Amino acid sequence: MVKLFTDIDLDGLGCGIIAKLAFGENADVSYCSYRTLNQQVETYIENPENHSSQIYITDLAVNETNEKKLAARYQQGKHIRMIDHHVTALHFNEYKWAFVHPEYDTGKKTCATSLFYDYLKEQGLIQRNQALEEFIELVRQYDTWEWDENNNIDAKRLNDLFYILNREQFEEAMLKRFSENPQNFYLTETENMLLDMEEAKINRYIHSKSRQTVQAFIDDYCIGIIHAEQYLSELGNALNKLYPHLDMILLLNVSGKKVGYRTIHDEVNVAEYAKRFGGGGHPKASGSEMSADAFEKFVIKVFSLPTLKPDPDKNEFNLKEAKTGTSYKSVKGEISFIRLVNDNAYAVIHNGKRYASLFETYEEAERYIKRTYGSWLRYDQECIQQLAEAFSIRIDKVKENYQPLVKKLIDKLDK
Repeated sequence: MVKLFTDIDLDGLGCGIIAKLAFGENADVSYCSYRTLNQQVETYIENPENHSSQIYITDLAVNETNEKKLAARYQQGKHIRMIDHHVTALHFNEYKWAFVHPEYDTGKKTCATSLFYDYLKEQGLIQRNQALEEFIELVRQYDTWEWDENNNIDAKRLNDLFYILNREQFEEAMLKRFSENPQNFYLTETENMLLDMEEAKINRYIHSKSRQTVQAFIDDYCIGIIHAEQYLSELGNALNKLYPHLDMILLLNVSGKKVGYRTIHDEVNVAEYAKRFGGGGHPKASGSEMSADAFEKFVIKVFSLPTLKPDPDKNEFNLKEAKTGTSYKSVKGEISFIRLVNDNAYAVIHNGKRYASLFETYEEAERYIKRTYGSWLRYDQECIQQLAEAFSIRIDKVKENYQPLVKKLIDKLDK
């Protein structure tokens, strides 16, 4: 018997498919979360009936207790092989039975599915299959988020399909596809129709959730926090792009007692941060259980905070990097302006007072305003109304003379 313990996501499912292709009916696959893995592994290895089983663990890392038990099992001459790609599991490379490899020698990021396939090929346990290899590459690009850099929509759509279908349906469909058409991988017309409908649903969900995000400084990080139970990768990526001034986005699933951590910043390692709460994963995408400490920090302490607003994307007057000045509004309703001074530096005037330091770039000034005050770009209508009231002129006249009026208003404040 071949026993595989693997993750519940697409990368984990890829390992399950490979195991069934390699070992057929002898493969018994258990899909586990971080919460259930250790109990299942411990129960299995302590059962005398399983002493002769070949055990594989992919895309997940056991706790210290099971680590010692697996090491003892290996010393007794019993089979165990762990294959992973998360940097938080690198210490397992101390064991002969474990292989943790985040990157190939080419610099390309790995995933558990690609590593497991490579291993089985090297051992002569699976035959090469072109369609399967194309599938594996899509899994790898999605799991490492490389698809976003390459604009490989097929990888994202494959993951979407995985969540539309239940695991059994998806697995059955893929196994049949690799068997009937080993030359190339494809999605059917029906699947593409389902995916088009799902994409519209995801976009509506992201639009709704983008207006429910709160911002807080926690453990030296400026964090965006959102409660969400679905489309976590898509939502985390969208919110990071919408609020790039945030160090990371936390996606809280209180009913599932889980936390997702996402970032787009190279200098922020969410895998290391997730370790504080018993989790781990990739530097830019990780997860953990909702510990008591996490619940206190991310739910209770931020419960009363106001939500952020995304910047408007259809402004015609109040535009970023306008030479005469750009206006922002904070969660408290306070008004800020960013203006160019000395042709090489930017000043921030907040609530009628200039901030003491200048900023070398507009992006730095905006980042300061957003992180400090939770601000967003003001809508045209609000800015135009302010100028009309400040100078007692009609709206149409404000529109005709918007930039000079903005400069005049900021000059008045920035004395």
